Amino acid sequence: MQSERLREKAETGRESAEQVRREHEDLRLAAEEARHAAEEARHAAEESRDAVVEAVAATADSLSATLEQVKMVEEARRTLRDLQGGKPPESN
Repeated sequence: MQSERLREKAETGRESAEQVRREHEDLRLAAEEARHAAEEARHAAEESRDAVVEAVAATADSLSATLEQVKMVEEARRTLRDLQGGKPPESN
């Protein structure tokens, strides 16, 4: 009788230990998935940052080109004014 109770307690202990092991494994897998997700998010953030840097560089290039065009137009206006004897142009 007592040996049967001890055997039942041992079996209950083994079942509890197995349940704890399964729960531990589930938590380990969840932590691993979270680590992978964090790594993917970090990679996506780096790609996004690189795209922003490229966009800012393209915008700066575009602004620089526009400024050069404005300077050329202004120089052409000055030259035209000089050729017309200092009269302002008839239109903008």
